[in-house]
Amino acid sequence: MDQRPLEPGIHRDFRGEMTYSTYLDLETLLSAQKPLSRPVHHDEMLFIIQHHVSELWMKLVIHEMEEAIAAVSRDELEPAFKVLARVKLIQQQLFNMWAVLETLTPSEYVEFRGVLQHASGFQSVQYRKIEFLMGNKHPGMIEVHRHDPRAVAELEALLSRPSLYDEFLRHMARRGLPVPPEDTSRDWREPRPQAGSRGVLAALKIVYENPDTWWDVYEMAEKLVDVEQAFQLWRFRHMKTVHRIIGHKRGTGGSSGVGFLRQMVDHTFFPELWDVRTEIERRAR
Repeated sequence: MDQRPLEPGIHRDFRGEMTYSTYLDLETLLSAQKPLSRPVHHDEMLFIIQHHVSELWMKLVIHEMEEAIAAVSRDELEPAFKVLARVKLIQQQLFNMWAVLETLTPSEYVEFRGVLQHASGFQSVQYRKIEFLMGNKHPGMIEVHRHDPRAVAELEALLSRPSLYDEFLRHMARRGLPVPPEDTSRDWREPRPQAGSRGVLAALKIVYENPDTWWDVYEMAEKLVDVEQAFQLWRFRHMKTVHRIIGHKRGTGGSSGVGFLRQMVDHTFFPELWDVRTEIERRAR
């Protein structure tokens, strides 16, 4: 049998050197999948890996969104464009991953669901961080994490800071757009109203009717819409996957399950960015 020889330049001796495995700490990563069912149910590995990979992607979303917020706070919108474009692509990965979990049938999941006890994705600290970074603030959500002081401290810090959208509105005000003061200086621990702000809507209407004048603000607004739409699609598919696998059973964390997830799908992070589409009029020529 013909064998392709190794190229002479390929490094072979890694004694005392960095390797692919050590750089990525694969021993830790690949040993973290520990099914609890006894005897071990074949499909529990799928369930664990699905959630491990989701948490890794969410870690990157947080990393990128923190950078976007920092850029906007410095009035540097263009660096945020690339970062948010990356976030959208990560969200697409999270969305497509549900297709793998959808191969888990109700009959298979029920065989090991009991080992989760009250463990639930609702308790994901990283998911809560993403919601806070996007502006869905709810101090009561931190109560689920009281057993973990470090998580509480991190969530409290995010709760008390302006979200990505808050920083965008503050940037618009600094640029001279008529964003009301109550939208640029407020209690950051509280969510913005789902009904939105007429003042913010009026400011965005100026931007959308004059994109040539406000091109970078206009582009940033559309990047935010991209991120929210991708997030909503992810939540919708989450709901449908749960419905497909457990029907209308209660969630392991105690929620109403599909009903609870359906309410989350209806939440809007950036209401004025959606409402402005109804308000736009033809530009003067």
